[in-house]
Amino acid sequence: MDRIDAMRAFVAVVIEGSFTTAANTLQLSPQLVSKYVSKLEEQLNSRLLNRTTRKVSLTEAGNHYFAHAQQILLSIDDMESQLGGLQQNPKGVLRISAPVSFALRHMAQLITDFQMRYPLVTVDLQLTDRKVDIVEEGFDVALRIGKLKSSSLIAKQVAPIRVVLCASPEYLKKHGTLDKPEDLVNHRYLHYSYMNMDAKEEIYQLLKAKYLKQGSEFRSNNGDVLVEAAIAGAGLVLQPTFIVSEAVSRGKLVVLLPEIEPEALGLYTIYAHRRLLPHKVRCFIDFMEDYYGAPPYWDECIAKLLRAD
Repeated sequence: MDRIDAMRAFVAVVIEGSFTTAANTLQLSPQLVSKYVSKLEEQLNSRLLNRTTRKVSLTEAGNHYFAHAQQILLSIDDMESQLGGLQQNPKGVLRISAPVSFALRHMAQLITDFQMRYPLVTVDLQLTDRKVDIVEEGFDVALRIGKLKSSSLIAKQVAPIRVVLCASPEYLKKHGTLDKPEDLVNHRYLHYSYMNMDAKEEIYQLLKAKYLKQGSEFRSNNGDVLVEAAIAGAGLVLQPTFIVSEAVSRGKLVVLLPEIEPEALGLYTIYAHRRLLPHKVRCFIDFMEDYYGAPPYWDECIAKLLRAD
């Protein structure tokens, strides 16, 4: 027997004054309402109601139980109402982990637009290129870039992430243009590194093994630093288009050898559970789904320039 259902039946009988009227109110049969109350009395080992053919009345134990039951049911109804409100109008703190370079360039407007639609949601955005443990560290959702390995977490792709090889016009003027992959042999490469090898690192190792004979002469765990160095003429850089697209569109960088462009990575939202997902998390995941476009807006200028060439 469900204790809450039995409690509701008992309270309804007391308020309505009869089993029949209580049954109509609860949209149950009188027999079921009577069964609920009888089972409740058995569990409590106390008679709660005096029953006659004309009316019911509370016993001393029933009077005491009725006062507490009303308060319990009111608390339950209030809690359910509040949770229902959260489902209809998401609110509360939404903790998000996101990669540094991507968030700096492409998440400020996203968060602003999201909060305009859902003003009761407070966003706590934490930037790190480390792969956080979203359960242990208390994040609702994490954004990750790469080729994801299977895990117990749920992943939903938001956008493809292209990675392109670039250099500044000044660098190419000084060191020579690249017309074919073999021309990479004598060029200086600006190398992305991080404590954990990611997809860009793997791509670099393949590129280095096949074409780049020199060792990397500049390493950093931040793509923005490498892109700025490339703009300054320091060498070739292999970075995502979400970082280099602005520099490419302004002519500060040139996309090289598009025919050997690596397979695209992915931008994913990662979260812990598919069922009973808090509404604030579901709203954020759905909001992100089409936000950046298909293809994402940072690829449009590069695609136009490559078509023009």
